Amino acid sequence: MSKVSLVLLAALAAMSLVSLCLFGWDKSMAKAGRRRIPEATLWTVTICGGGIGAYLGMRLFRHKTQKGFFPIGIPLCAVLQIVLLAAVWFLTRPAV
Repeated sequence: MSKVSLVLLAALAAMSLVSLCLFGWDKSMAKAGRRRIPEATLWTVTICGGGIGAYLGMRLFRHKTQKGFFPIGIPLCAVLQIVLLAAVWFLTRPAV
């Protein structure tokens, strides 16, 4: 794997972990009736590389599964980020 691919993979993994934690935190705050994480924050982290974590958070915590654009946008972001990673890996791999 090229250095670029590894850096991108690490960035996506880190942002996905942050996103997963934010979705879990927001769900726990919703259950407790406390102040929530703004949807704009959830979207920002998702779009900035946390798509996979956001998707896992939606499923794991059953959170934001029917709200607005979340059920379509989150999986779309996750797929696009996986495609981006695959494209970078493919384009930067050493020639055989």
